[in-house]
Amino acid sequence: MFRFPKKVVWCCLFTFRFTLLFSQHNPISADTAALPLSMDEIWEKAVESSKKIKLAEFETEIGRGEVREAKFERLPEWDVRGFIEHATNLAVYSRGLLNRPEQHEVIHTLYRLGTDLYLPVYNGNKINLTIDKKKIRHEILDEQRKFTVSEIKLQASSYYLDLQRSMIYRELMVNDIINQEKQLEEIRHLLRNGVVLKSDELRIELKLSNQRLMLVQIENDIAIANQKLNIILGLPDAQPVIPVEKTDPEAIALNSYEEYLHEAFHNSFEYHISEKKTALKALELRYTRANVSPKVGLYGDFFLSNPQIFLFPYSPGNYMLGVMGVKASFPVSALYMNVPKMKIASLELKKEEMEHHDTEDKIRQQVYETYVRFKEALVRIGVARTNIAHADENARIIKNNYLNQTALITDLLDADIQVLQTRFELASARIEAQYRYYQLQNVLGNL
Repeated sequence: MFRFPKKVVWCCLFTFRFTLLFSQHNPISADTAALPLSMDEIWEKAVESSKKIKLAEFETEIGRGEVREAKFERLPEWDVRGFIEHATNLAVYSRGLLNRPEQHEVIHTLYRLGTDLYLPVYNGNKINLTIDKKKIRHEILDEQRKFTVSEIKLQASSYYLDLQRSMIYRELMVNDIINQEKQLEEIRHLLRNGVVLKSDELRIELKLSNQRLMLVQIENDIAIANQKLNIILGLPDAQPVIPVEKTDPEAIALNSYEEYLHEAFHNSFEYHISEKKTALKALELRYTRANVSPKVGLYGDFFLSNPQIFLFPYSPGNYMLGVMGVKASFPVSALYMNVPKMKIASLELKKEEMEHHDTEDKIRQQVYETYVRFKEALVRIGVARTNIAHADENARIIKNNYLNQTALITDLLDADIQVLQTRFELASARIEAQYRYYQLQNVLGNL
């Protein structure tokens, strides 16, 4: 009768046990088809579904509308008005209030239709200053929208890379468990031949049990990272996502720190926002100074009225009149009331300039830190590769010594753990290098 090899049986049993356990605890549906996504696709979906970005777009659109509203202040103010009235006779109490008055006939129906206009000519350039302030506020809102997009992309990248790292861990752990199952079979064969002790078999089984538990933890990490990514992408919680990005961080061309710093001061969203806020405070200082300025404008008043009571003698006929002229005024009280306002506006400008310099220092620190951390992550990748080669060779030597009864089972288990650990470290170093690169691009304003 045909029998399956024991290794195949053990692998099938393990797969069945793991699938049963994972299906009970993993909220990600196994019935839903997995969705393979690259990093560019992740960014596109994140930008499309982000509520923060939509709110920032609304703010930007409102700022654009405020600029259009301010430009309308240049147009003349135009009013149209009219009234119609009925007047009673004029009662004159020539013999006192207690006696009957004399009634004098008057024109009973009175009406007036008219329009007036006022066109501002000069007001300390306040209208143009207001328009410029609205434009700068709109530019600030637009920069904040771009910064929000960059932050959302960086957050999506973090979740995406966490998911990718956990999936790599799972693959490494599954392969290691299969290898340990094979090694357990070898130990049992040696035990039957009296070469090793029963305790060696128990130690291997204990290690396998811990590794299976760790695999469950990794699967839970995958489920959590997947759900975080689904939320930011606007996908259902149960939608499994498969990262397909295969970026090699060591192939990325690295510029010098000075070049990155120059690029940051040219593209950084935070730097532009701080710069525009300083310009806004300078405009507000000019606007406050304009309070001590004459106000000049053109005006016109045109109306059709009945009766004619504008000039003597009065007449019951209709008449039309137009008046045009120039209005000018000067706020004398502003000479002394504007002094404390000027001091406050000047201090606010100096404060904003100081905050701008602080933002420059902050950007310099962020660029330097992310630049150094990215180079450090690249070094970690090289060290991890070297450690893998050493751990593999060490494990081979320890296993031969164990089979020759010159090494203990603890040495063999430690060597196997080191092999797995070094592979974890390489995967972690590669993921960290990718994240550091995206972090650097975020600081530079290129994400």
